[in-house]
Amino acid sequence: MAKQPMLKFVQIDRDMPEKRTAEERREDFDEIYAEFAAAKAEEQASRCSQCGVPYCQSHCPLHNNIPDWLRLTATGRLEEAYVTSQSTNTFPEICGRICPQDRLCEGNCVIEQSGHGTVTIGAVEKYITDTAWEKGWVKPAAPLAERSESVGIIGAGPGGLAAADMLRKAGVQVTVYDRYDRAGGLLTYGIPGFKLEKDVVMRRNKLLEDGGVTFVMNCNIGEDISFEEIRAKHDAVVIATGVYKSRDLAMPGSGATGIVKAIDFLTVSNKASNFGDSIPEFEDGTLNAEGKKVVVIGGGDTAMDCVRTSIRQGATSVKCLYRRDKANMPGSQREVQNAEEEGVIFEWLSAPKGFTDADGKVAGVMVQRMRLGQPDASGRQAPEVIEGADYVEEADLVIKALGFEPEELPTLWNQPDLPVTRWGTIKAEFLTGATEMDGVYAVGDIVRGASLVVWAIKDGRDCANAILERFGAATAVAAE
Repeated sequence: MAKQPMLKFVQIDRDMPEKRTAEERREDFDEIYAEFAAAKAEEQASRCSQCGVPYCQSHCPLHNNIPDWLRLTATGRLEEAYVTSQSTNTFPEICGRICPQDRLCEGNCVIEQSGHGTVTIGAVEKYITDTAWEKGWVKPAAPLAERSESVGIIGAGPGGLAAADMLRKAGVQVTVYDRYDRAGGLLTYGIPGFKLEKDVVMRRNKLLEDGGVTFVMNCNIGEDISFEEIRAKHDAVVIATGVYKSRDLAMPGSGATGIVKAIDFLTVSNKASNFGDSIPEFEDGTLNAEGKKVVVIGGGDTAMDCVRTSIRQGATSVKCLYRRDKANMPGSQREVQNAEEEGVIFEWLSAPKGFTDADGKVAGVMVQRMRLGQPDASGRQAPEVIEGADYVEEADLVIKALGFEPEELPTLWNQPDLPVTRWGTIKAEFLTGATEMDGVYAVGDIVRGASLVVWAIKDGRDCANAILERFGAATAVAAE
């Protein structure tokens, strides 16, 4: 009788790839986890219980065939595991690195619920595709036949690139327009290298280019080219701009220098630290934490990116203010743990009420102590001010990581008929991304509001299928 290759969660404990020490991590922007070795990846994959109803799969926005590629990995059939993984996910090696698996697939693993510790799905997913790149299994798009239709995609983030990949595989002519000098959106300039090394993103961009996707970079819609011109050039247009407008704080002292937006801080850091670009705001210290007391305001994943980046830039101290407690913060608990290991201090139940300055430069954050009261409309306990418990937190650099909102695209693009919600996001059909404007689609954060990369990938893929159906080419993608 053949040896059972799976269901080994009772004999084998959960294990993660080796994590570099906090002291090592503080010194560079390299990823913090090592790669699984083949034997370890097979061992960890073999812990999967092969559920009849795989909750890991149903809680993945892409509905990745997780049990299937875990079994293939456990039995040494790695190329088949890669083929299965990429059949539902355009960027599996990226999702393996940055998805909050603790809230999605791993957080819903059946053996986790039974007390045996979840399967390390993200680490195995990363290992499969990194090995595929190393072995040369990842190939650019090679459509069976070219099609005459063309699609213009505005925004080179994960949603736009996922749509571009699917469309190009079906032979559609694809042009991607983006305001930045490199494609990838937040994958390139928002997420720090210690979570997602930039060569991982750049090789995907090159693969798309090698497969026939045309990139028009440094292109601002409404300035360098109008939205109407793009519509005239293409048979369909996909808006995938993401949301880049930072939420702000209107409070005393907020005009002082040294109070900056998270997106500006992270973009400059990625350009300088990961690409070696010469950035005046980094070199003159405006957007550089070196030698400074840093205070980051916010509790999401962007705030975690800012505090951990500040540590690596050489800040003398890094503190994070969040108005709720640790259990109620929206960011990944794994990221909080990594930040604490690296020396970040979290001031829970603390909210800013203003800023102090010295000669116009920020000197501190006026902080109110909070407590948790009754649940609010979201079901979370609402923070309440504790009277008489205010204090000042010294700061040379304050980073506001309060989330993002959509830009006013109808105004910026001179398109008053572009349908938007009361939040400024684009109105689009669920599953297709179609808007009320003929041939115009929208995907990702510009529809959902600030969300996860994996949801943007799903939206891009769904939208591509809808466009192919419009072109009468749905079977072309199904055959891939």
